[in-house]
Amino acid sequence: MTSNLRGPLSHPQFALYWFARLAATLATQIHIVGVGWQLYSLTEDPLDLGLLGLVQFAPAMLLLFVAGPVADRFNRRSILMAFRTTEAVAVGLLAWASFGGWASRELIFAFAFVIGVARAFEMPAAQALLPALLPPQILSRGIALSSSAHQGATIIGPAIGGFLYVAGPQVVYSTSALLFVAAAAMMIGIRDRRSGSPPKITLEYTFAGIGFIRRHPILLGAISLDMFAVLLGGATALLPIYARDILETGPWGLGLLRSAPAVGALAVALWLANRTLERRVGRLLFGAVAVFGFAMLVFAVSRSLALSLAALALSGAADMVSVVIRMSLVQLETPDRMRGRVGAVNSLFIGASNQIGEFRAGVTAALIGVVPSVVVGGLGTLAIVVLWIRWFPQLAGRDRLTPDEPPTPKRA
Repeated sequence: MTSNLRGPLSHPQFALYWFARLAATLATQIHIVGVGWQLYSLTEDPLDLGLLGLVQFAPAMLLLFVAGPVADRFNRRSILMAFRTTEAVAVGLLAWASFGGWASRELIFAFAFVIGVARAFEMPAAQALLPALLPPQILSRGIALSSSAHQGATIIGPAIGGFLYVAGPQVVYSTSALLFVAAAAMMIGIRDRRSGSPPKITLEYTFAGIGFIRRHPILLGAISLDMFAVLLGGATALLPIYARDILETGPWGLGLLRSAPAVGALAVALWLANRTLERRVGRLLFGAVAVFGFAMLVFAVSRSLALSLAALALSGAADMVSVVIRMSLVQLETPDRMRGRVGAVNSLFIGASNQIGEFRAGVTAALIGVVPSVVVGGLGTLAIVVLWIRWFPQLAGRDRLTPDEPPTPKRA
């Protein structure tokens, strides 16, 4: 085996990218726990937890046709540095407001919107930069290892956030801000090796990402399957309610609940980082999404903290299989010159599944109750699996991650 095909972390550029993602995700998870607990303490309204997700998602939708072209036209490393610094400033100001005692519901929503703007630019740039750091033969392993940084931080971050909250939300947000600064600083050592002059911005260029996905049923099926499954089955926004009112724990319990999915996801990510998925990836994708839906049904009706943690860990493990397959398909099927625009569309779908999913959970919980909301969502996820197998047979029948021949879309 040549040196180019060694483990992903043997590539210095990827190693820096990995540690930067670890710090940025750790900052995000610490911040999320603080915001969720502070907001629910201020209002005690589950609808506000759902609205928080909607506020964070809105910028991704509004900036879809800006963030993608920016990632394809400008230096992706510089984009990541700039917007991670923006997140650091926003979270730092929230720490100041909490320390001064003037943090309010409206202020939390305002800073959530600013952070949403930063992530709208950050996500497509990060997705587009990754394939340039590794040989194609080990890209799926790199995606799994990159996801392990995300999941590892998701395990540690909420627990840290929950314990730091004992000292006050300002301590939570200050720690998060420092980690965002570190994540931005680490990007200095990464080079964006693209050459040539940036293409001219036209309407065709701007909308090319949507057209590319629409012309590739496998990509459309994989991205939309993940979006609808998590949109319906996710219950992250309701975890503060489960922690306090159903499982009767405190902030530490909320930290454990938020960490649990990442425990399962990290185990699978580390396993996949050392193995290449070679056969029947379509069937594996649909099976993983079905397991996710089943796990959320178990979580919905559980009254035991241990069972709830186990169910969430299973959901995270299944979701990680889906993430690696979906992200590998997106990166391997998309030419580098379009990865920013395709990544922006993919980020919009991810945001829709997470943030709109949180809004969906908050609204249905307010209308029909917390537990029925999660039950309905889990059943909806299983229904999506059945429908997508029928509507996207090319995806269900996909055998390997790598295409038989490179795609030849119209240049945009």
